[in-house]
Amino acid sequence: IVDHKLNENKQCDAANVFIFIEKLADQVMQNPQVLAALQERLDSSSHTPSSYIETLPKAVKRRIDALKQLQVKCAHIEAKFYEEVHDLERKYAALYQPLFDKRRDFVIGEAEPTDAESEWHSENEEEEKLAGDLKNKVVIEEKEAAAAATEESNPKGIPDFWFTIFRNVDMLSELVQEYDEPILKHLQDIKVKFSEPGQPMSFSLEFHFEPNDYFTNSVLTKTYKMKSEPDKTDPFSFEGPEIVDCEGCTIEWKKGKNVTVKTIKKKQKHKGRGTVRTITKQVPNDSFFNFFSPIKGKWGVVTLLFDSVNIWSLKQVLFISPKKLLFANN
Repeated sequence: IVDHKLNENKQCDAANVFIFIEKLADQVMQNPQVLAALQERLDSSSHTPSSYIETLPKAVKRRIDALKQLQVKCAHIEAKFYEEVHDLERKYAALYQPLFDKRRDFVIGEAEPTDAESEWHSENEEEEKLAGDLKNKVVIEEKEAAAAATEESNPKGIPDFWFTIFRNVDMLSELVQEYDEPILKHLQDIKVKFSEPGQPMSFSLEFHFEPNDYFTNSVLTKTYKMKSEPDKTDPFSFEGPEIVDCEGCTIEWKKGKNVTVKTIKKKQKHKGRGTVRTITKQVPNDSFFNFFSPIKGKWGVVTLLFDSVNIWSLKQVLFISPKKLLFANN
């Protein structure tokens, strides 16, 4: 019992000491002179890399300058590396394209796959273990169901293929508004075109649409101009190619179908006569299709940064998401 009481007293004393220290700290931090002294101490103890280098012996500074020159040379080699990566992207884009063209034909219904092209062996073990007669029964039922469905409707290609992919890429689905969805259902293909050898580094995205009730364009494009060289004034900031400019295209909207603007009505009172009139004007509206009208001027930098982030999402649309969608039910 005595030991228990002693332990309780020790715990109480420790708690009281903690409370005392906490109150004392509050009082100290409220004292302007104490705060000023602390700030002065922090200022004197903090060193920037440049101030640290200034304190070094001359011989060491000389070696550091040599390291800087080496780093600049490394940055130029890295820039050359990214230029060759761009060349590789161009080379393999040409190899991908025949496959993408065939994918487009299947999606829009311009071609039907052969039996060999449509043959796909499932890795589902349960399906592989089905008895032969059960398999035959399933095949017969599927043929009957397919025949019945054909009589009712025969959809062309793969309906809403690209629209479904857009909805499954998080960063892009956030850009798509409800009123954008009917338009994106007319999207037939997306292509990427790289700049030719010897030309400045750039690439274009082409969005191919079927005839629709919203605009007359068959293709909407956006071109990104890139730079892959260290800045002469700040070579150490080089982190690879950067988008330096982008150009969109003019969407030829049909009357009353432009989803990038909305019409608002506002009441306006005449100062002299006191009469009230209603004025109608168009203001910008959130839409995926603003993607094709990049902002210029001081806000253009924000657009470029935003696009730089979304390049990965667009690559997902072109390469990764179709694969994820196709194998989701494998």
